[in-house]
Amino acid sequence: MLKSFAKGLLLATLLTAPGLVNAMSLKVVGSYQSGVFDKGAAEVVSYDKKGRKLFVVNGNDKSIDILDISNPAEIKKIGAIDVKKHGKAANSVAVHGDYVAIAVEMKVKQTAGKLVLYKTDGTLVGEAQVGALPDSVVFAPDGELVVVANEGEPSDDFKNDPEGSVSLVSIPSLDVKTISFNDLDAQKLGESFHAPSPDGTSLAQDIEPEYSAVTPDGKTAFVSLQENNAMAVIDLEKAELTSVFALGFQDYSKHAVDLSDKDEKINRNTWPVLSMRQPDTIMAFTQGGMNYVVTANEGDARDYDGYSEETRLGKVKLDPTAFPNAEELQKKSNLGRLKITTAKGDTDGDGDLDAIYGYGGRSFSIFNEKGELVFDSGTEIEAKMAELAPTAFNGQGTNESFDNRSDDKGTEPEALAIGEMDGKRYAFIGLERMGGVVVYDITEPAKAHYVTYANNVKLEGSAEKMTAGDIAPEGIAFIDAKVSPTGTPMIAVANEVSGSTTLYEIK
Repeated sequence: MLKSFAKGLLLATLLTAPGLVNAMSLKVVGSYQSGVFDKGAAEVVSYDKKGRKLFVVNGNDKSIDILDISNPAEIKKIGAIDVKKHGKAANSVAVHGDYVAIAVEMKVKQTAGKLVLYKTDGTLVGEAQVGALPDSVVFAPDGELVVVANEGEPSDDFKNDPEGSVSLVSIPSLDVKTISFNDLDAQKLGESFHAPSPDGTSLAQDIEPEYSAVTPDGKTAFVSLQENNAMAVIDLEKAELTSVFALGFQDYSKHAVDLSDKDEKINRNTWPVLSMRQPDTIMAFTQGGMNYVVTANEGDARDYDGYSEETRLGKVKLDPTAFPNAEELQKKSNLGRLKITTAKGDTDGDGDLDAIYGYGGRSFSIFNEKGELVFDSGTEIEAKMAELAPTAFNGQGTNESFDNRSDDKGTEPEALAIGEMDGKRYAFIGLERMGGVVVYDITEPAKAHYVTYANNVKLEGSAEKMTAGDIAPEGIAFIDAKVSPTGTPMIAVANEVSGSTTLYEIK
């Protein structure tokens, strides 16, 4: 299996869980190539089930590409929505019924952004003003509301830092209600809530909403606050912030992981590091009367010219009592290259670190609506990659980049979709760095388990020369069998670095 994988293009299941051999396979049935490398030519993807079209954020062209997948084997670009007439660029797109919602940032991204609404036939409906830097748009199940996560990132010199917010936009009237975080008390959120910023920054400015997910009943929205390592819960009927809960740490003293890009090998070991989960994409579902949120724990730091919390462990002073083996830990082949935050860890205020905090959970998690952790995959995803693709382990999808992301955030689970098939619920998790999609059965949330992994990549290829296939999945859309062009369930995967959009058939 590994020998054939290393030789060429991976088109189907690589490994299934014990006892589940052939339980599921993912097969590439078609792919659209933009021909643009590392310019964000395929980022977020959404499916128009009526028109059998994909709407894909194209950051290179500042447009929404429209792809016809009525014949999945021959995906054709049939049009585009020009976003430049509305602002600088699109950050997200979502389709529901006849409507296409687009999150648009302005040329000065600290100013108020827009939710732009089109019909799927390309007709402009209108615009609505939302918060600064709208980063994701998600429809409620009935299509009558769009939830917009407004990240509110600062300027690079950190002199202009808008507040993060969440906008609720009625469809098609485009009436807007925007929810702020001004009344939030960080002291009540616990140790794992993260709020790194220069002095004088308010907590509302510190909050940076990343992605939203709406529960099936349309009453609740979860919003990931990525840099804050937290989740907001919003009552959509009242348009109110219900709660915020912190997401805890991944404890690498309990989970073996490779944290060095300079050890020249797969070196999975336990280390005295707590890493913030910091999810990007999230999805919601309901089971047994309880709402749950699934998180792809990518990780992210505040790293700007005007302020940066990020450094490498080898550059800091470790407390000699907490870390008597500091010299050994800070070798580049161990933890010296690991990116950490300087905004946490000095518990006694004496200038050295008494604890080490990193970025990203390298996992996916399931939380219930109360903020309780129900499941976390730990470092199992990394273990599977070490088994399946050892020559490209923790790289950018190819052999040429072996181990170069271990010191950052590993495989970087980022994209996420949930689909139900044959009475079971599955999470499809895109790995931004390693590439491909990992599938977990989450039918019983507390007993979620690995099912399979598939990747459309040539390990011996060159990412930059565009001979390596799909690189860096950024967005995934699940296509139910009932609305699939083939009558078989599928996932559509938008790959940011390779600029490709690929369809996998699920069997």
